Amino acid sequence: MLEEFLKPGHISQVDFARKIGVPVQRINTIVRGKRGITTETALKLSEALHTSPELWMNLQSTHDLYHASARMRKAA
Repeated sequence: MLEEFLKPGHISQVDFARKIGVPVQRINTIVRGKRGITTETALKLSEALHTSPELWMNLQSTHDLYHASARMRKAA
C-alpha cells in the first residue's frame, strides 16, 4: 500500500487515515505488515484508492496462505 499508493500519491499515512476515517495506527500497522486487512478496511481502501475490495481481500488471503505454508514447512 505504501509503495503502490501512498508514496506515488504524495500522501502521508496520517492524511490517508484521516481521509478514510480510521486511526493512523491502523494504517501504520497495515503498512508495517503487523495487521491484516479486514473486510471493513478493504471497503474503505477500495473507495479511497479507486480499487475493488476484492483486490485487498485477495492480497490478504495470499499473504495469509504464504505465511501459513511457511509455518507448516518449518514445523515439518
